[in-house]
Amino acid sequence: MLRTHGNKITFLGHATFKITTSSGKVLLIDPWVMTNPKCPESQKNLERVDWILLTHGHGDHLGDLFEIAAKHHPEIVCVIETGIWLTSKGVKNVTGMGKGGTHKLGEIEATLVHAVHSNGIQDGDQIVYGGEPGGFVVHLPGGLTVYHAGDTCAFGDMKLIAELDKPDVVCLPIGDYYTMGPREAAVATRLLGVRHVIPMHYGTFPVLTGTPEAFREAASDIKDLEIHEMKPGETIE
Repeated sequence: MLRTHGNKITFLGHATFKITTSSGKVLLIDPWVMTNPKCPESQKNLERVDWILLTHGHGDHLGDLFEIAAKHHPEIVCVIETGIWLTSKGVKNVTGMGKGGTHKLGEIEATLVHAVHSNGIQDGDQIVYGGEPGGFVVHLPGGLTVYHAGDTCAFGDMKLIAELDKPDVVCLPIGDYYTMGPREAAVATRLLGVRHVIPMHYGTFPVLTGTPEAFREAASDIKDLEIHEMKPGETIE
């Protein structure tokens, strides 16, 4: 059983998560909410957002950031080049970081870590360089540590993330094509030495063919592994 120490992890579909701390503060990771076809209607009216972590600037992750930022005025954390672009578009309260850095957001801490992907931002009819993509390790009140891997393939330095941050639960893409698929996600799980995994970034589009069942089969040799196959709108608490 995953002990959340009073925190709540809600899956909003695709790669979007809402984390509510034990004190009621709300963190969004990759804020594709209102226009996300997998997000339940009941979850689209966000009453509070204190912080946003953005792994990279692709549309299925940047999502509804502009609307959410205008309504809730959260602090937004991302890689520095994406942050410069957001600020140029009028977004307020943006913190741009480099990989390996840790930023304190009230009662939580967020570390920007490596991911192997791309980060071109669609800006009208232009593609703007958004810096390197990343993932985030989030240290929550009570001692829960969540690693959202962003869009990535498996890479050997996941061992360093395990050594440095010791995540309790990892959100891993499994859809294949744009990210790792189930076989690679099983390798990533072994590298991280983690016992709790939430599959993400699958089934949203036809090309994302990886499934939790295939991931479970590929990782069947990992002792005591618990794969949390969350439906959009479901919460672990």
